[in-house]
Amino acid sequence: MAKQFPKIDIFTHILPDKYRKALYKKAQGSLYMEGLENHHNAIPALFDIELRLSTMKGYEGLRQVLTIISPPLEMVANPSDAVELAKMANEEMAGVVAKYPDHFVAGVACLPMNDIDAALKEAERAIEALNMKGVLIYTPCNGKPLDSPEFFPLYEMMTKYDLPIWLHPTRGADTPDYKNESHSKYRIFQTVGWLYETTVAMMRLVLSGTLARYPSLKIITHHCGAMVPYFAARLCGEHKALEKAAGINTGLSKPPVEYFKLFYADTALSGYTPGLMCGYAFFGAEHMVFGSDLPFGNIERKIASVEQMDIPELHKHQIFEGNAKRLLHI
Repeated sequence: MAKQFPKIDIFTHILPDKYRKALYKKAQGSLYMEGLENHHNAIPALFDIELRLSTMKGYEGLRQVLTIISPPLEMVANPSDAVELAKMANEEMAGVVAKYPDHFVAGVACLPMNDIDAALKEAERAIEALNMKGVLIYTPCNGKPLDSPEFFPLYEMMTKYDLPIWLHPTRGADTPDYKNESHSKYRIFQTVGWLYETTVAMMRLVLSGTLARYPSLKIITHHCGAMVPYFAARLCGEHKALEKAAGINTGLSKPPVEYFKLFYADTALSGYTPGLMCGYAFFGAEHMVFGSDLPFGNIERKIASVEQMDIPELHKHQIFEGNAKRLLHI
């Protein structure tokens, strides 16, 4: 019988009830919100805490880190409303963690990224006053790449706190898959488009020199680093020759692969062990963390996908709990 490890699920989603009601009211008319309320309502574990707790009973030693479910506030609310909503979300998440500490180890701050000064203030408040263990941002962020200098103060702040940034992709159905179409079909914008957005963000942070500038910055990427582990040789190989051929100069002092390996990758691959083995081969055990994407999908299959990895038991412990405890200082 496989050894049972305590588990910290570092990437789960929540929609606290007070915040949920305020969000639907303030974000009315946003194209991004079309159909989203019905989608949320179909998954009551997002906002029904008692239901969420009951689903955790069958998994001894399982604890969760809470992050707010999309939409990104900067896409659906004006700056002042976004600030109000972020504060509400963070206070509710902190309240859940305080009430059920045996089930929830931490909350991750939601930020109003359409006002960077307000975002910095809320990050500081959430970490220092609410004891939250990092911040969540989306890519693209307010329609902008993450290597935009306006985001550098947030990176500086998070390096000083030595706490991670959770990176979640976003792309809507209004981004077509082909130029001659008006929208994305078959939910390709999400199933493939989100992986593309994560990969692009990682490449921009590396090739722009942003990670070279902040080498101690800890970023947790969703879906096991997206395309990076599988296409590592293509993305990272022979960068000097590619720079010369393209007439560009990144100015990196080390090969790009060394910077890509600074990212952390969660295990949210819908329970696919071969994909996790690819992520493990690239990032190594020290930069992988157990993340389920709950309440979406089957938690049992996602746990099993890590347990079935052909790696040392010590490395499974690191992935399931050890790395999260180190990152969150718990």
